[in-house]
Amino acid sequence: MKSSVALKGLLLFHGAGSDRDHSSLLRIEHELAPLPVRRANFAYRAAGKRPPDRAPVLLETVREEAVAFATERRSSTRSLVFGGRSMGGRMCSMAVAGGHDIGAAMPAAGLVLIAYPLHPPGKPDTLRVEHLAHLDVPCLFIHGTRDAFGSPDELRQWTATIPGDVTHVWLAGKTHELKGCDADIAAAVSRWMLDLRAALVRG
Repeated sequence: MKSSVALKGLLLFHGAGSDRDHSSLLRIEHELAPLPVRRANFAYRAAGKRPPDRAPVLLETVREEAVAFATERRSSTRSLVFGGRSMGGRMCSMAVAGGHDIGAAMPAAGLVLIAYPLHPPGKPDTLRVEHLAHLDVPCLFIHGTRDAFGSPDELRQWTATIPGDVTHVWLAGKTHELKGCDADIAAAVSRWMLDLRAALVRG
């Protein structure tokens, strides 16, 4: 860790087809109490639309919500963990990584990435991994072993490019939707957040 910082909250985004009230996000919020959790909608979902916006619009929502949450907590985004399910987690990881096509990297304490979509189903060559090599924060990946958006071997291969500490939690036999896993997901996030908080305090 670069410096000692107090963990002030967790910012979570939904996947492409859901919203901020997805059952797993609600369960995470309950599990982490009293640590503040902000479950945020992307703009297209807040407007009642179904197809997701393009990445630049999604990324702007991540930045806006992170700054607003940090301001509420009287802190900086460096004291927050970002993350979410599938597309939501990917957008958070891109915002934190930054890059030529993404914009300036956004400071964060870590990333919680649930069912990270490495590639579309059936298209293993259409990878979404360029930014991973720029993630210098601790990352938690929670992933089903039968996820069509990325196999365990594929995820291990590409997360090995991440400079920051990487933790994997595998949910045996589960697909991308991770149905019936809300309690397991929340417990894994809670354990990892406790470890992260202790590490941040130690500096």
